[in-house]
Amino acid sequence: MTAIKIQKLYPKDFPPQLNEIPGPPKILYLRGTLPPDGTVLLSVVGSRAHTPYGKSACEEIIAGLAGAPLAIVSGLALGIDGIAHRAALKAGLTTVAVPGSGLSTEVLYPFAHHGLAEKIIADGGALLSEFEPDFRATPWSFPQRNRIMAGLSKATLVIEAGERSGTLITARLALDYNRDVLAVPGSIFSESSRGVHRLLRQGATPVTSSADVLDALDLLPATEHCAVQRDVTDDEAAVLLLISEPLQRDELIRKMDMPTAAAQTILTAMELKGIITESLGLIRLT
Repeated sequence: MTAIKIQKLYPKDFPPQLNEIPGPPKILYLRGTLPPDGTVLLSVVGSRAHTPYGKSACEEIIAGLAGAPLAIVSGLALGIDGIAHRAALKAGLTTVAVPGSGLSTEVLYPFAHHGLAEKIIADGGALLSEFEPDFRATPWSFPQRNRIMAGLSKATLVIEAGERSGTLITARLALDYNRDVLAVPGSIFSESSRGVHRLLRQGATPVTSSADVLDALDLLPATEHCAVQRDVTDDEAAVLLLISEPLQRDELIRKMDMPTAAAQTILTAMELKGIITESLGLIRLT
């Protein structure tokens, strides 16, 4: 773990929304850097025993949020938590991990994610805990930390949760705190989706794309933020509006509705500028 000093934060230093919850923490410990004021925080939670579908859904949705003024909050746990942190880093989004342990190297949980924690800090994110730095994780510390995640965030996105999953605790707390709960529908045959489907029956907002997340958070599409922040031509800005979700090159060129040679020239220029990238046959925002 990178030797970065653990700081103490008091309520006046907390993100303001955290002080709005019942019984907010009296002190927080921070390693790294919290997102700047004005950043929208989105908690992403889900099953440790995720399915390939859950992994793909998490990665695809977070990739589509690239360029938006938001940060991803999760619990550093195995499963969807770790996938969410890694997907955020890949998309260039700040991410905040709230483990169920203290932040010292010796006790940070889980041990398998020490490298991920180091990467989060190195990329400008943060580790945050209300537990003393040398506190070892216990079964009760995870539900307790869930209130921090829910309290920090404007909304909580649930990606896979069994009927009795601890993930549902975070969703319930978010509702108690008058925060939005979003949920990714799953297969009707999957045990991992039963908790999610119960949330949907109770009124959670269904999410099938990153555009649904941005709409729920009252944010512009990430592509519009990208166009504002980068020096792009009118043609390039039009392309950005087409790739709110990754597209195959042939499909994108068809949607550009211009001669193929001209479209290829625009896409090549955007790749050289670092605005878009192509991988696994899909073009997406960098």
